[in-house]
Amino acid sequence: MELGIGIGWRPEIAAEVEALSGIDWVEAVAENLCADHLPDSLVRLRERGVTVVPHGVALGLGGADRPDPDRLAALAARAELLGAPLVTEHIAFVRAGGPLTASPRLEAGHLLPVPRTWDALDVLCENVRIAQDSLPVPLALENIAALITWPDEELTEGQFLAELVERTGVRLLIDVANLHTNHVNLGQDPAKALDELPVEAIAYVHVAGGVEKNGVWHDTHAHPVSGPVLDVLAELRSRVDPPGVLLERDDAFPPGAELAGELDAIRATLRRAAPSAGPGPDRGTAPAPGGTAGAEGRTAAPAPVSAATRGRTAVAQTALLSALVAGTPAPEGFDHRRLRVQSRALAAKRADVVAKVAPELPEILGDGYRAAFLAYAGSRPMSGGYRRDALDFAEHVLIAGGPADPAARRRLTYWWQDRSGSRPPRRTTRLVRAARAVLVGK
Repeated sequence: MELGIGIGWRPEIAAEVEALSGIDWVEAVAENLCADHLPDSLVRLRERGVTVVPHGVALGLGGADRPDPDRLAALAARAELLGAPLVTEHIAFVRAGGPLTASPRLEAGHLLPVPRTWDALDVLCENVRIAQDSLPVPLALENIAALITWPDEELTEGQFLAELVERTGVRLLIDVANLHTNHVNLGQDPAKALDELPVEAIAYVHVAGGVEKNGVWHDTHAHPVSGPVLDVLAELRSRVDPPGVLLERDDAFPPGAELAGELDAIRATLRRAAPSAGPGPDRGTAPAPGGTAGAEGRTAAPAPVSAATRGRTAVAQTALLSALVAGTPAPEGFDHRRLRVQSRALAAKRADVVAKVAPELPEILGDGYRAAFLAYAGSRPMSGGYRRDALDFAEHVLIAGGPADPAARRRLTYWWQDRSGSRPPRRTTRLVRAARAVLVGK
């Protein structure tokens, strides 16, 4: 099916998205949707005939572990609830450690690049096949933006994606903003990547904004789409007519008129870059997503990936993630300066997301919230989701004797106690409860 022009649906701009003209489809973050109930805005959009595609961010298909069955089931449930023609995820890893390395589980809280090696490709392909067999509709995978690159890579990005498609038949979600990010940060040529990847496998395209700071491009999704990103979109359009193009915005949401202006710029870029009619080489047209769960074109399943291959991948990814979130020594071959930039970016993202999922924390802590959270993140890697992170941060502040203001401390204590659940009280929990008792007695 032809998706057309779309925009990322977010609760903060639900009304603006509904009011936009010429929107054929929207994309919603899968993990932000309840399994059995859709937001009213998405219900109204679907009633108007607007297609809704769930976009996953937490599977970590590029990780060393096999995909989590519960996460796959949750993604499948969202696809069925939305009546979606396909689901999408990322070529990335988001967690490491655990049984494969006999070490604590670590969560990145963000998408991290997979090494473009044959080992990592073998693991990714097997994980993709597992996901395809668990999903009721085709799967498309997105290339990610990166601040760092792995040493001793064996394939270019285009070659890696082409091999992935050849082995699994999976669709591609090409993010042209991410191609631009990797051009600025890693020196990778977007045109070369587009030449090497199988454009006929593209399901749709992402376009997003970012910002350059100190020579590093940050893929923020919180800034207007830049001219260089539209140039990459034009490069892609000169090669293929993608079934869909979508504008992403995740923060610092502008008025609806500005979103409409960015969509108009995308439409104009696509029109200008379309090959002129007449004789000439056929650059190809991407097929619409359809059929069974992405299996079309897939070759016969190879032998299972060996435990040794998954083990090598697990050790490498755990070493990198530990350096980024736990302050362990940087693995050999990595750019230490870039690792520091990535580490700060991960901590800042944690602070931002925790502030969204637990808005009471910055309200209680005031101007001291961000500094306190970044200090906490520097010594406490995330081991669960963001809601768990919020609870652990609040507990950390209380055990350290904060906040200094008695009223704020009382509010934080009540907040933590009300949300800590029925876990058996650990020593720190007993200390907090004792502190609460003292505060209540004042």
